[in-house]
Amino acid sequence: MVAVTPALRALPAGKYRFSGALRSEWTKIRSVRSTAWCILATVALGIGIDILATSSEASNWRNAGFVDRALFDPTSISLTGLLFGQLAMGVLGGLTMSAEYGSGSIRATLAAIPRRPVVLAAKAVVFGVVALVVTEAVSFASFFVGQAILSGSTPTATLSQHEVLRAVIGGGLFLTLLGLMALGLAAIIRHTAGTITTFVGILLILPLVVSAFPAKIGHPIGRYLPATIGAAMTSTTSEGAHDAFLPAFPFWHGFGVMCAYAVGALVIGGALMVRRDP
Repeated sequence: MVAVTPALRALPAGKYRFSGALRSEWTKIRSVRSTAWCILATVALGIGIDILATSSEASNWRNAGFVDRALFDPTSISLTGLLFGQLAMGVLGGLTMSAEYGSGSIRATLAAIPRRPVVLAAKAVVFGVVALVVTEAVSFASFFVGQAILSGSTPTATLSQHEVLRAVIGGGLFLTLLGLMALGLAAIIRHTAGTITTFVGILLILPLVVSAFPAKIGHPIGRYLPATIGAAMTSTTSEGAHDAFLPAFPFWHGFGVMCAYAVGALVIGGALMVRRDP
């Protein structure tokens, strides 16, 4: 007869502790090809677009007008690529949840861990840590590469200057929260194509729709859009001087709004997971 340890007896069949759920989700996220491809796309877009943007600014600086020079933000320019890398990070966040619904493996996951909020929380924690490490690394790399390209042609920035470090860190935080929001959308929609379409619509299409409204309507709505918040979070000015015609929230207000979006999507997704079958 095989002896049963007290630790095993404490765990009913088909139930994992949260630490076990974390290990399971870590195994999943590092063993699928989509993770590597999305991370590679985030790195390539973040740094690649940064090189193009800063090279263009450096070559055009001599012909820049007074207004352009006055509003020039070397930090924001060097983080331009992050606003393109957000698409790849959103796709990874969505796939972290929706891929299991598409393949049907969510049934096995929920059979092993019947407490569905635990499953969603484990996915969010594992994805959040991976996303934060990757996006912060890309943000800092983009900043240093961008400043090296701008050096000698335009004004440059250093991390010790006012608000620069905050903006660089803010780039990684913004992409991570976007990915968590996409994960929450996937828990709500449960379909990869639908999740990605919704995410892209919020990120890219919605700003175009809002811009068609009269200014007295569009501006109050526009400052709540993730695209506006992200541009402000990667700027060294408190309210996003990158676009003087579309006032944005100060850094911490925008960060709080993005946290609310991510938490709200995850909470709604978790509630729906409890109420319906996979």
